[in-house]
Amino acid sequence: MEIRRSEKSGIDITSIERQDLPLEAENNVAGVAGLAMLEAYNPQLGFEIRIVKNIKPGSGIGSSAASAAGTVAGMNYLLGNPFSTKELIPFAMEGERLACGSAHADNVAPALLGGFTLVRDTNPLDICALPTPLELVATVIHPKIEVKTADARAVLKKRVTLEKAISQWGNVGALVSSLYEEDYDLLSRSLVDGIVEPARSILIPYFSELKVACEAAGALGSGISGSGPSVFALSRGMSTASKVAQAMQSVFEKTTIPFDIHISPIKKTGVSFIEDLR
Repeated sequence: MEIRRSEKSGIDITSIERQDLPLEAENNVAGVAGLAMLEAYNPQLGFEIRIVKNIKPGSGIGSSAASAAGTVAGMNYLLGNPFSTKELIPFAMEGERLACGSAHADNVAPALLGGFTLVRDTNPLDICALPTPLELVATVIHPKIEVKTADARAVLKKRVTLEKAISQWGNVGALVSSLYEEDYDLLSRSLVDGIVEPARSILIPYFSELKVACEAAGALGSGISGSGPSVFALSRGMSTASKVAQAMQSVFEKTTIPFDIHISPIKKTGVSFIEDLR
């Protein structure tokens, strides 16, 4: 994202490359997040934004969060950082409200803060930054199909049994502990979702085959990224993560579904800046 100060008040999205998205600020997650920040700071100020959109909307890997977080972080930087990073989260959440109807912090918080984050509550906003184990690497496969967020929400059950809830809470607590202790075995045992994954996995082709392949390749665990269709796996070390990528590829290259695969260490810092001194 390229962000510049403008003489004209408001947000002006000048161009979007690689994806077909609206330029009108009120209809774009980046524009809405930026306008929310201007409303709180100074509505008379203005910014121009150019976006090269490398993350496909609806991919399940935080496309809307990337734009919303990038916008408010860039604007804050150009203004001399009047807001702390945590104070930027509510502005970015407004972009998520436009994207899916809910102002959630699940994706914008880690995009801004980096690493793992725990959203304890959003009213009032209470977010905890969690430690990141040094050797942890993520592998993500993005099947190029569309899973609508509305459909992904529609398949979820409105009620869960107490037994499943207790199990889920235990896994969440153990996952947090594993991050602090850098306990990869505990992390592996904690990567179990007995509530959302069984319902949403039916929307993702070859999901069960992917899970089996990732485990056989040595992944600590795997699951649905966002509301899908992307699937993530976590591994200890780049070597294992690369083997997991090959295993994922072996599943999907036998199909007619196009896909991308990404391998990345867990980034401990949020949005990065490249200053243009021209």
